[in-house]
Amino acid sequence: MQLAERITQCLSSACEVITGSDALLAYEQNCEAQATATSLVVKVATEQDIRQLLQLASQLRHTDDAFAIFPISTGKNWGYNSATPNSPAVLLDLSGLRQIRVIDATLGLFAVQPGVTQQLLRDFLDQQQLAFMVPVTGAGPDCSILGNALERGYGITPYTDHFGAVTAMRAMLADGSIVQSAVAELDQSQEGLIDHTYKYGVGPYLDGLWTQSNLAIVTEITVRLKVNPAAFDAFYIQFQDDQQFELAQQIVFQILRDLEGVVGSVNIMDRRRVAAMMAVNPNGAAAHQVMTEQQVSDIAKAYDIPAWTIAGTLYGRPKVVAAAKAEVKSIIGGRANKVLFSSSALIKIGRLAVKLLPALLAKPAKMLASLDAGIQIMRGVPNQVALPLAYWRNPRVAPAASVRLNPARDQCGLLWYAPLVPMRAEAMRAFIQHIRTLCPKYGIEPMITFTSLRHDTVDSTIPIVFNRLDPNAVAQAKACLAELVAVGLKYGWVPYRLNLQQQAELLQADTPFWQVVQRLKQALDPEVLISPGRYCPKL
Repeated sequence: MQLAERITQCLSSACEVITGSDALLAYEQNCEAQATATSLVVKVATEQDIRQLLQLASQLRHTDDAFAIFPISTGKNWGYNSATPNSPAVLLDLSGLRQIRVIDATLGLFAVQPGVTQQLLRDFLDQQQLAFMVPVTGAGPDCSILGNALERGYGITPYTDHFGAVTAMRAMLADGSIVQSAVAELDQSQEGLIDHTYKYGVGPYLDGLWTQSNLAIVTEITVRLKVNPAAFDAFYIQFQDDQQFELAQQIVFQILRDLEGVVGSVNIMDRRRVAAMMAVNPNGAAAHQVMTEQQVSDIAKAYDIPAWTIAGTLYGRPKVVAAAKAEVKSIIGGRANKVLFSSSALIKIGRLAVKLLPALLAKPAKMLASLDAGIQIMRGVPNQVALPLAYWRNPRVAPAASVRLNPARDQCGLLWYAPLVPMRAEAMRAFIQHIRTLCPKYGIEPMITFTSLRHDTVDSTIPIVFNRLDPNAVAQAKACLAELVAVGLKYGWVPYRLNLQQQAELLQADTPFWQVVQRLKQALDPEVLISPGRYCPKL
């Protein structure tokens, strides 16, 4: 009996076992230019189906039909892995698990399964008339809330740390047993609410073990959502001279430190990064070529793009936001070239002018559309404003706002370098030099964004965008990422997450930390049924 048939027989009729080459293509497509040979996908419909699949994998472990299981939430992990397993495995598609449970609408606690995307949660909240913000990311409306939290992703809304907002988890071990916190086990009430309200439980904190790991399959998380603020304002601070970065950094540091709890995350973007959002690639999307300074200058002049742009948000009661706005102005102290707030009359007048004269104001219209889409993200409404970046060097597909974008399907080339950098001007300036020196060596556009996680640390997201079907561009992109990481580690700039190839190359199995992880794996999954090698290097 073939493996697909055996799997089909052990699962419910609601499951789908996918083996056809055409159907498998959607899973094999990826942005990382990884060669894949996915031969079997199981799309489950219930938690019990996952348990049955694990039991079958255990039964067949020492036979010719032995298989491991690689779970994905939606597989839209653009630039890190997409839906690609790191070793031959049955791909377990959890996107069909889409249940959303209201744990307590007053407290803002909601439980979501792996298939719940940013857009599904937004639609649910709107339909139920529940005024909460979705923990959005730039990855787009079709990406999993649970998957992003398990990768310890973050956003620009008030609950910046998405795993930090997870209050409870339901994890299935390789033997099919379910693990929840000790609080859930001790609670004898019918409601069982308290486990959903307190993140750390009683005794050793285990939920963190299920993030960036292969120790269990998480089937549900409870997330604390931020209620829609009574007042909102976004601020944009511009510096025309690249040498003003240190001043920009000092201002951001003080805003984050002094206005914690009112200010969400703050982004600092360089001119090239913003230019890629506004204009088409002047070299043509097929060219593996960095923009010249003149080309960047021309785009900057056309779209009024400064050397450095700071974007941040203020949330709270109207009087609190008004006071915080005054504090932001005070901190800036007239030292920036331009300061705008989303509530300003200038932006309102600009919107009106574009509406009345769209043909004459095409470029301002594009800038305002991008601004408005960014504001929607800041308000917890998912959209595609950040996704066109993946198409910067895609000569086959041009991103359109009216089309649901899928960078893997559209064969975009994208890798991410996402190291943590201390919130110190000298360290950040050295990092900028690091990017601007190395990326052009490999034909990669050095586009820089700093996203503040707190006032003492930032994550820099460097998109390595390349022509996916150009073998030379693929090789150059991968070599660029490898050198960026290797050099960066010497300065202490460690990526906060790694793609599968980086995990295999960088994580040393014989070091104390990963030896502990190996012991945990041996105890919880001795037959190595779940995602072999994922964040768990082999000895």
